[in-house]
Amino acid sequence: MVKFAEAETRRFKNIFVCRVCKSKVRAPNLKVIQGKISCRKCGSKQLRTLKKK
Repeated sequence: MVKFAEAETRRFKNIFVCRVCKSKVRAPNLKVIQGKISCRKCGSKQLRTLKKK
């Protein structure tokens, strides 16, 4: 499979995964670092970046 920049940004940029309930949240990096973004499902502020395979 060919990898190109547009597809990688669409799939991985600004997407975070909740460490508690494993749901995905799309949010800006700075707001996640500052702790202003929380999970929609469980309300947790423990988010991690989406892992590339």
